Amino acid sequence: ARVGLTGFEKRKPKQLSGGQQQRVGIARCIVYSPAIILMDEPLGALDKNLREQMQGEIKRLHEDLGTTFIYVTHDQEEALNMSDRICLMSVGRIAQLGTPDDLYFR
Repeated sequence: ARVGLTGFEKRKPKQLSGGQQQRVGIARCIVYSPAIILMDEPLGALDKNLREQMQGEIKRLHEDLGTTFIYVTHDQEEALNMSDRICLMSVGRIAQLGTPDDLYFR
């Protein structure tokens, strides 16, 4: 129920939309109650509308679970919208670390 797929248990992956497939991946991860969840470009293959919808769902899950999410993206807007804290990497090193506001206004 947390990922909004009630009633989809018997469907094959090809019968699911891109967003539903992403939710299945998230559900598989959170079932184990991990201390940290790593998401590496999880929304990159989705269209703009679905990407924005899934951003909201991921933020809601993050708040509900209270789990640390490490969210990797190359999209600046996505990083600013999704984050409480941002680690900006350059050539494999930390270039900046702080809140979205700290990084945006520096």
